[in-house]
Amino acid sequence: MFAWLNTEASILRSHTPGTTNYLMRTNPKLRELPVAETRLFPANPAYRSESILSEELREEIYNRVVKQKKSVRAVSVELRVDMRRVAAVVRLVELEKRMEKQGKSLALPYARAIHEMVPVTPLDKPHEEINDLPVHRLTNPQIFYPVSESRQFNRVDAGRVFSAAPALEHEQAAKDVADPSEAISRVTQNPSHIELVGKGEEEQQVLQPADVRIPHPHMVTSTRDIRRVPNESAKHGELYQARLSKQDAADQERKRLIQERKEKQTQRVQPADSRFEFRINDVVVSQETTGKDGRNARAPGRRYGVPNYDRKKGQVKIPTRVEV
Repeated sequence: MFAWLNTEASILRSHTPGTTNYLMRTNPKLRELPVAETRLFPANPAYRSESILSEELREEIYNRVVKQKKSVRAVSVELRVDMRRVAAVVRLVELEKRMEKQGKSLALPYARAIHEMVPVTPLDKPHEEINDLPVHRLTNPQIFYPVSESRQFNRVDAGRVFSAAPALEHEQAAKDVADPSEAISRVTQNPSHIELVGKGEEEQQVLQPADVRIPHPHMVTSTRDIRRVPNESAKHGELYQARLSKQDAADQERKRLIQERKEKQTQRVQPADSRFEFRINDVVVSQETTGKDGRNARAPGRRYGVPNYDRKKGQVKIPTRVEV
Protein backbone atom coordinates (compact mmCIF):
# COMPACT_ATOMS: atom_id res chain seq x y z
CA MET A 1 0.00 0.00 0.00
CA PHE A 2 2.80 2.45 0.86
CA ALA A 3 4.47 1.68 -2.44
CA TRP A 4 1.22 2.61 -4.22
CA LEU A 5 0.88 5.79 -2.14
CA ASN A 6 4.40 6.83 -3.09
CA THR A 7 4.02 6.10 -6.82
CA GLU A 8 0.59 6.18 -8.52
CA ALA A 9 -1.33 7.81 -5.67
CA SER A 10 1.20 10.57 -5.11
CA ILE A 11 -0.89 12.75 -7.44
CA LEU A 12 -3.68 12.75 -4.84
CA ARG A 13 -1.56 14.56 -2.25
CA SER A 14 -2.05 17.96 -3.89
CA HIS A 15 -5.52 19.07 -4.94
CA THR A 16 -6.06 20.96 -8.19
CA PRO A 17 -8.59 23.80 -7.69
CA GLY A 18 -11.72 23.36 -9.77
CA THR A 19 -11.47 19.57 -10.02
CA THR A 20 -12.28 16.63 -7.78
CA ASN A 21 -9.62 14.49 -6.14
CA TYR A 22 -11.09 11.02 -6.71
CA LEU A 23 -9.16 7.77 -7.17
CA MET A 24 -9.86 7.86 -10.90
CA ARG A 25 -7.06 10.41 -11.22
CA THR A 26 -4.57 7.63 -10.53
CA ASN A 27 -5.51 5.93 -13.82
CA PRO A 28 -3.46 7.59 -16.59
CA LYS A 29 -5.89 6.42 -19.30
CA LEU A 30 -9.02 7.89 -17.64
CA ARG A 31 -7.42 10.84 -15.86
CA GLU A 32 -8.33 13.42 -18.51
CA LEU A 33 -11.82 12.10 -19.29
CA PRO A 34 -14.97 13.72 -17.83
CA VAL A 35 -15.79 10.45 -16.05
CA ALA A 36 -12.85 11.06 -13.70
CA GLU A 37 -14.70 14.06 -12.23
CA THR A 38 -17.79 12.10 -11.18
CA ARG A 39 -16.82 8.45 -10.57
CA LEU A 40 -15.78 7.97 -6.94
CA PHE A 41 -14.87 4.29 -6.98
CA PRO A 42 -12.93 2.84 -9.96
CA ALA A 43 -14.56 -0.58 -9.61
CA ASN A 44 -18.13 0.78 -9.44
CA PRO A 45 -18.97 2.74 -12.61
CA ALA A 46 -22.66 3.04 -11.63
CA TYR A 47 -21.92 5.18 -8.56
CA ARG A 48 -21.49 8.80 -9.66
CA SER A 49 -21.14 12.02 -7.71
CA GLU A 50 -23.83 14.60 -8.48
CA SER A 51 -22.84 18.20 -9.17
CA ILE A 52 -23.78 21.08 -6.88
CA LEU A 53 -24.36 24.73 -7.69
CA SER A 54 -21.40 27.09 -7.65
CA GLU A 55 -21.47 30.27 -5.60
CA GLU A 56 -21.70 32.38 -8.76
CA LEU A 57 -24.71 30.39 -9.97
CA ARG A 58 -26.44 30.68 -6.59
CA GLU A 59 -25.94 34.45 -6.53
CA GLU A 60 -27.18 34.78 -10.10
CA ILE A 61 -30.35 32.85 -9.27
CA TYR A 62 -30.97 35.11 -6.26
CA ASN A 63 -30.36 38.29 -8.25
CA ARG A 64 -32.70 37.32 -11.07
CA VAL A 65 -35.55 36.28 -8.78
CA VAL A 66 -35.28 38.90 -6.02
CA LYS A 67 -33.68 41.94 -7.66
CA GLN A 68 -34.73 41.58 -11.29
CA LYS A 69 -38.20 40.33 -10.25
CA LYS A 70 -38.20 37.43 -12.71
CA SER A 71 -40.46 34.46 -12.14
CA VAL A 72 -39.10 31.18 -10.83
CA ARG A 73 -40.25 29.46 -14.02
CA ALA A 74 -38.35 31.91 -16.27
CA VAL A 75 -35.13 31.65 -14.22
CA SER A 76 -35.38 27.86 -14.28
CA VAL A 77 -35.50 27.86 -18.08
CA GLU A 78 -32.73 30.46 -18.49
CA LEU A 79 -30.21 28.79 -16.17
CA ARG A 80 -31.36 25.17 -16.64
CA VAL A 81 -32.01 24.59 -12.94
CA ASP A 82 -35.09 22.82 -11.60
CA MET A 83 -37.82 25.12 -10.28
CA ARG A 84 -37.78 23.48 -6.85
CA ARG A 85 -34.03 24.02 -6.63
CA VAL A 86 -34.42 27.66 -7.69
CA ALA A 87 -36.95 28.26 -4.92
CA ALA A 88 -34.75 26.50 -2.37
CA VAL A 89 -31.68 28.54 -3.42
CA VAL A 90 -33.56 31.83 -3.07
CA ARG A 91 -34.71 30.93 0.44
CA LEU A 92 -31.27 29.71 1.46
CA VAL A 93 -29.44 32.81 0.16
CA GLU A 94 -32.03 35.04 1.85
CA LEU A 95 -31.38 33.20 5.11
CA GLU A 96 -27.62 33.60 4.71
CA LYS A 97 -27.94 37.34 4.09
CA ARG A 98 -30.19 37.67 7.12
CA MET A 99 -27.63 35.86 9.29
CA GLU A 100 -24.89 38.20 8.03
CA LYS A 101 -26.96 41.24 9.00
CA GLN A 102 -27.48 39.76 12.46
CA GLY A 103 -23.73 39.29 12.87
CA LYS A 104 -23.85 35.50 12.87
CA SER A 105 -20.94 33.57 11.41
CA LEU A 106 -21.33 31.24 8.43
CA ALA A 107 -19.58 27.92 7.91
CA LEU A 108 -17.57 29.23 4.95
CA PRO A 109 -14.53 26.92 5.42
CA TYR A 110 -16.87 23.92 5.39
CA ALA A 111 -18.58 25.20 2.24
CA ARG A 112 -15.23 25.71 0.48
CA ALA A 113 -14.15 22.18 1.44
CA ILE A 114 -17.38 20.71 0.04
CA HIS A 115 -16.93 22.64 -3.22
CA GLU A 116 -13.49 21.11 -3.60
CA MET A 117 -14.69 17.57 -2.88
CA VAL A 118 -17.62 17.26 -5.32
CA PRO A 119 -18.24 18.44 -8.91
CA VAL A 120 -19.49 22.03 -9.20
CA THR A 121 -21.69 23.47 -11.97
CA PRO A 122 -20.40 26.87 -13.18
CA LEU A 123 -22.61 29.74 -14.27
CA ASP A 124 -22.29 29.16 -18.03
CA LYS A 125 -23.30 25.46 -18.03
CA PRO A 126 -26.71 23.78 -17.53
CA HIS A 127 -27.04 22.08 -14.18
CA GLU A 128 -29.73 19.46 -14.72
CA GLU A 129 -32.70 18.39 -16.79
CA ILE A 130 -35.60 20.69 -15.91
CA ASN A 131 -38.44 18.73 -17.54
CA ASP A 132 -38.04 15.36 -15.83
CA LEU A 133 -41.33 13.61 -15.22
CA PRO A 134 -41.72 11.09 -12.36
CA VAL A 135 -43.56 7.85 -13.00
CA HIS A 136 -47.21 8.24 -12.04
CA ARG A 137 -48.69 5.55 -9.83
CA LEU A 138 -51.61 5.03 -12.23
CA THR A 139 -49.21 3.90 -14.97
CA ASN A 140 -47.70 1.06 -12.93
CA PRO A 141 -50.22 -1.65 -13.90
CA GLN A 142 -50.25 -3.13 -17.39
CA ILE A 143 -53.63 -2.74 -19.10
CA PHE A 144 -54.83 -4.55 -22.21
CA TYR A 145 -57.23 -2.13 -23.90
CA PRO A 146 -58.53 -3.14 -27.36
CA VAL A 147 -58.87 -0.27 -29.83
CA SER A 148 -60.26 -0.38 -33.36
CA GLU A 149 -57.88 0.42 -36.21
CA SER A 150 -60.03 3.33 -37.36
CA ARG A 151 -59.76 5.14 -34.02
CA GLN A 152 -57.00 7.65 -33.29
CA PHE A 153 -55.60 6.63 -29.88
CA ASN A 154 -53.18 9.15 -28.35
CA ARG A 155 -51.68 9.93 -24.93
CA VAL A 156 -54.82 11.73 -23.78
CA ASP A 157 -56.85 8.57 -24.38
CA ALA A 158 -54.18 6.47 -22.64
CA GLY A 159 -54.36 8.69 -19.56
CA ARG A 160 -58.14 8.29 -19.43
CA VAL A 161 -57.79 4.52 -19.72
CA PHE A 162 -55.31 4.42 -16.83
CA SER A 163 -57.70 6.60 -14.78
CA ALA A 164 -60.72 4.40 -15.63
CA ALA A 165 -62.44 7.44 -17.14
CA PRO A 166 -64.80 7.36 -20.13
CA ALA A 167 -63.46 8.40 -23.52
CA LEU A 168 -63.71 12.03 -24.61
CA GLU A 169 -66.45 13.07 -26.97
CA HIS A 170 -65.41 13.09 -30.61
CA GLU A 171 -65.92 16.84 -30.94
CA GLN A 172 -63.70 17.67 -27.94
CA ALA A 173 -61.05 15.13 -28.96
CA ALA A 174 -60.88 16.57 -32.49
CA LYS A 175 -60.56 20.11 -31.09
CA ASP A 176 -57.66 19.10 -28.82
CA VAL A 177 -55.84 17.35 -31.68
CA ALA A 178 -56.29 20.36 -33.97
CA ASP A 179 -54.89 22.83 -31.40
CA PRO A 180 -52.72 21.00 -28.80
CA SER A 181 -51.25 24.29 -27.49
CA GLU A 182 -54.68 25.53 -26.44
CA ALA A 183 -55.44 22.17 -24.84
CA ILE A 184 -52.25 22.41 -22.76
CA SER A 185 -52.95 26.01 -21.69
CA ARG A 186 -56.52 25.17 -20.71
CA VAL A 187 -55.30 22.59 -18.21
CA THR A 188 -52.16 24.29 -16.89
CA GLN A 189 -53.90 27.61 -16.25
CA ASN A 190 -56.93 25.99 -14.58
CA PRO A 191 -55.72 22.80 -12.85
CA SER A 192 -58.79 22.79 -10.59
CA HIS A 193 -61.01 22.23 -13.65
CA ILE A 194 -59.50 18.84 -14.45
CA GLU A 195 -62.16 16.15 -14.61
CA LEU A 196 -62.56 14.00 -11.48
CA VAL A 197 -63.33 10.29 -11.41
CA GLY A 198 -64.13 7.98 -8.52
CA LYS A 199 -66.13 8.48 -5.35
CA GLY A 200 -65.26 9.38 -1.77
CA GLU A 201 -61.67 8.80 -0.80
CA GLU A 202 -61.03 7.15 -4.18
CA GLU A 203 -61.84 10.37 -6.06
CA GLN A 204 -58.93 11.60 -8.17
CA GLN A 205 -58.15 13.69 -11.21
CA VAL A 206 -57.92 12.15 -14.65
CA LEU A 207 -54.32 11.41 -15.59
CA GLN A 208 -53.08 14.07 -18.01
CA PRO A 209 -50.56 13.48 -20.82
CA ALA A 210 -46.87 14.19 -20.33
CA ASP A 211 -47.11 17.48 -22.28
CA VAL A 212 -49.29 18.85 -19.47
CA ARG A 213 -47.66 17.29 -16.40
CA ILE A 214 -44.06 18.32 -17.10
CA PRO A 215 -42.79 21.37 -15.15
CA HIS A 216 -42.40 23.51 -18.31
CA PRO A 217 -45.20 22.64 -20.76
CA HIS A 218 -44.75 25.96 -22.59
CA MET A 219 -41.40 24.67 -23.92
CA VAL A 220 -43.25 21.91 -25.80
CA THR A 221 -45.60 24.48 -27.31
CA SER A 222 -42.66 26.66 -28.35
CA THR A 223 -40.96 23.69 -30.02
CA ARG A 224 -44.15 23.00 -31.99
CA ASP A 225 -44.22 26.62 -33.19
CA ILE A 226 -40.58 26.46 -34.30
CA ARG A 227 -41.14 23.26 -36.27
CA ARG A 228 -44.31 24.62 -37.86
CA VAL A 229 -42.80 27.99 -38.89
CA PRO A 230 -39.00 27.67 -38.61
CA ASN A 231 -38.10 31.02 -40.23
CA GLU A 232 -39.80 33.42 -37.77
CA SER A 233 -37.48 33.36 -34.76
CA ALA A 234 -38.48 36.84 -33.54
CA LYS A 235 -42.16 35.91 -33.48
CA HIS A 236 -41.36 32.68 -31.65
CA GLY A 237 -39.65 34.61 -28.85
CA GLU A 238 -42.61 36.97 -28.51
CA LEU A 239 -45.08 34.09 -28.36
CA TYR A 240 -42.92 32.29 -25.82
CA GLN A 241 -42.75 35.31 -23.51
CA ALA A 242 -46.47 35.93 -23.92
CA ARG A 243 -47.32 32.36 -22.92
CA LEU A 244 -44.93 32.56 -19.97
CA SER A 245 -46.48 35.82 -18.75
CA LYS A 246 -49.98 34.44 -19.16
CA GLN A 247 -49.09 31.33 -17.16
CA ASP A 248 -47.49 33.40 -14.37
CA ALA A 249 -50.53 35.70 -14.25
CA ALA A 250 -52.83 32.67 -13.99
CA ASP A 251 -50.73 31.24 -11.13
CA GLN A 252 -50.80 34.55 -9.25
CA GLU A 253 -54.55 34.90 -9.76
CA ARG A 254 -55.14 31.37 -8.47
CA LYS A 255 -53.06 32.09 -5.35
CA ARG A 256 -54.94 35.34 -4.80
CA LEU A 257 -58.32 33.60 -5.00
CA ILE A 258 -57.18 30.93 -2.54
CA GLN A 259 -56.02 33.61 -0.10
CA GLU A 260 -59.27 35.53 -0.45
CA ARG A 261 -61.26 32.35 0.19
CA LYS A 262 -59.26 31.73 3.36
CA GLU A 263 -59.80 35.31 4.52
CA LYS A 264 -63.56 35.05 3.98
CA GLN A 265 -63.71 31.85 6.02
CA THR A 266 -61.68 33.36 8.88
CA GLN A 267 -63.23 35.56 11.53
CA ARG A 268 -60.72 37.88 13.21
CA VAL A 269 -61.33 39.06 16.76
CA GLN A 270 -58.94 41.43 18.53
CA PRO A 271 -59.97 42.49 22.06
CA ALA A 272 -59.41 46.06 23.12
CA ASP A 273 -56.03 46.85 24.70
CA SER A 274 -54.65 43.50 23.53
CA ARG A 275 -51.76 42.66 21.24
CA PHE A 276 -53.24 39.29 20.35
CA GLU A 277 -55.59 38.53 17.49
CA PHE A 278 -57.88 35.49 17.52
CA ARG A 279 -58.66 33.85 14.19
CA ILE A 280 -61.75 31.63 14.23
CA ASN A 281 -62.71 29.21 11.45
CA ASP A 282 -65.91 27.21 11.12
CA VAL A 283 -65.27 23.47 10.91
CA VAL A 284 -67.32 20.53 9.77
CA VAL A 285 -66.81 17.09 11.29
CA SER A 286 -67.93 14.41 8.85
CA GLN A 287 -66.63 11.30 7.20
CA GLU A 288 -65.49 13.37 4.21
CA THR A 289 -63.28 15.56 6.41
CA THR A 290 -62.06 13.11 9.03
CA GLY A 291 -61.94 9.92 6.97
CA LYS A 292 -62.59 6.43 8.26
CA ASP A 293 -59.69 6.51 10.73
CA GLY A 294 -60.00 10.15 11.83
CA ARG A 295 -56.56 11.05 10.45
CA ASN A 296 -57.53 12.84 7.27
CA ALA A 297 -55.54 16.03 6.62
CA ARG A 298 -58.81 17.98 6.29
CA ALA A 299 -60.00 16.83 9.72
CA PRO A 300 -60.46 19.68 12.24
CA GLY A 301 -58.52 19.17 15.44
CA ARG A 302 -57.21 15.86 14.16
CA ARG A 303 -54.44 15.82 16.77
CA TYR A 304 -56.91 15.71 19.63
CA GLY A 305 -58.39 12.41 20.74
CA VAL A 306 -56.38 10.36 18.23
CA PRO A 307 -52.94 8.93 19.08
CA ASN A 308 -50.23 10.75 17.16
CA TYR A 309 -47.66 9.12 14.89
CA ASP A 310 -44.82 11.50 15.78
CA ARG A 311 -42.90 8.90 17.77
CA LYS A 312 -43.71 5.98 15.51
CA LYS A 313 -40.69 4.38 13.89
CA GLY A 314 -40.09 5.25 10.26
CA GLN A 315 -42.16 8.45 10.17
CA VAL A 316 -40.69 11.33 8.13
CA LYS A 317 -40.84 14.55 10.15
CA ILE A 318 -38.78 16.86 7.93
CA PRO A 319 -40.00 18.80 4.86
CA THR A 320 -39.93 16.58 1.80
CA ARG A 321 -40.69 19.16 -0.90
CA VAL A 322 -40.42 22.85 -1.70
CA GLU A 323 -43.54 24.78 -2.64
CA VAL A 324 -42.75 26.82 -5.76
